[in-house]
Amino acid sequence: MNGRAVLFLLPHWQVAAGGSPAEDGSADALSGFLDWCETVGLELSPKVYVSKEGTVSDYGLLAREDLQIGEVLFTIPRAVLLSQHTTSIRSLLEKDQASLESQSGWVPLLLALLHEYTASNSHWRPYFSLWPDFSSMDHPMFWPEEERMRLLQGTGILEAVDKDLANIQLEYTSIILPFMESHLDLFDPKLHTPELYQRLVAFVMAYSFQEPLDEEDEDEKEPNPPMMVPMADILNHVANHNANLEYSLECLKMVTTQPIGKGQEIFNTYGQMANWQLMHMYGFAEPYPGNTDDTADIQMVTVRRAALQGASTEAERQLVSEQWDFLCQLEMVGEEGAFVIGWEEVLTEEELSMTLKVLCMAAEEFKEFKEHEGWEEDTEDEESFTLSNETIPRLKASWKKLLHDSALLTLQSYSSDLKAEQDLLNDKVAYGKLSQREQQALQVRYGQKRILHQLLELAS
Repeated sequence: MNGRAVLFLLPHWQVAAGGSPAEDGSADALSGFLDWCETVGLELSPKVYVSKEGTVSDYGLLAREDLQIGEVLFTIPRAVLLSQHTTSIRSLLEKDQASLESQSGWVPLLLALLHEYTASNSHWRPYFSLWPDFSSMDHPMFWPEEERMRLLQGTGILEAVDKDLANIQLEYTSIILPFMESHLDLFDPKLHTPELYQRLVAFVMAYSFQEPLDEEDEDEKEPNPPMMVPMADILNHVANHNANLEYSLECLKMVTTQPIGKGQEIFNTYGQMANWQLMHMYGFAEPYPGNTDDTADIQMVTVRRAALQGASTEAERQLVSEQWDFLCQLEMVGEEGAFVIGWEEVLTEEELSMTLKVLCMAAEEFKEFKEHEGWEEDTEDEESFTLSNETIPRLKASWKKLLHDSALLTLQSYSSDLKAEQDLLNDKVAYGKLSQREQQALQVRYGQKRILHQLLELAS
């Protein structure tokens, strides 16, 4: 990923003592933020400007004049970053580091945000004023449950949201609240509520960055913790982005990666993200066919179900169960895992190849394969191919049938079919009458179904 943090967001709330940044009486939050940027040494190129006009969503960065590849759009000194290492309570967070460990790894930053967001003298107050109550965020987590079920069934977002809600509640009650109660000179549970905590989780989810590790450290070190990067987080995302955030010891720089015309919006990338991931973590999806990184998931257990449906005798069903257990031992499959299908190829090629291979084995072949613990001599057979649009049609017939049946079962998990959604997308009047949530959810579902229908054709 380029930088955005990934994990796990908001009803209206009132701030008591200290107040929210919106209550400063500032008539122009953006102007105040830009003045602050100048004060702290954040250098913005005169060739670009920040605006809400002419952007795909909310604030964005636009070109004031033509830009060439390699131009620096802004430079951010590291002292401007907001993290567990720069917050005014950094020494406290460091001292209590052991008690702040969590599954997400976000707790130290979230505590820093809880404090800085509500502190009247926070160094980052002009930065927070851009998001006075975070009400512009519309993640599916905060949709009514009925609406989530109706619009997002089959996309994978429902399951992700359920996990998020459980994680947020667990972290607040088991880590955040005990920490605050031990430091009542800095925190007030009546002010720093679960609702505010959820808002700040949303803020981290949608706006934070994780600095990439050096290549030599990727296998040995834990990922860097998330941090807030003022100005960089104003840029919106598209897969075909035209700028990229670069990291150095002293500063961070946003640099153009494509020529950009005067008046055009400048886009960063949040990483290679499918529409369901963008919807889950940021509350939007790229309109079809813009997201070249879009994917569709086939749940691993769905492939097992397809194999069991193809078994005609009890002995064959028992064989499938034994084959599945063996694949679990090889750590190729799991009850909650998914095979990821992209536009051009299968992203989980090794796992899906091995699963198709094992589940399509006859009893004697499987027995021998199992005795060798899954090892065999390399072959030039079709199963050694990368699973791509080019190679899938050349797979063994049994492999293709299992893949085809698995895609069919996955399509049945949606509440509507591809043709109905194609018709809705083509009818501009009807599409325009949809709510923002309905439009975004439709883009997620449609992209996934197109990928699955393409797979059906390849495996026919």
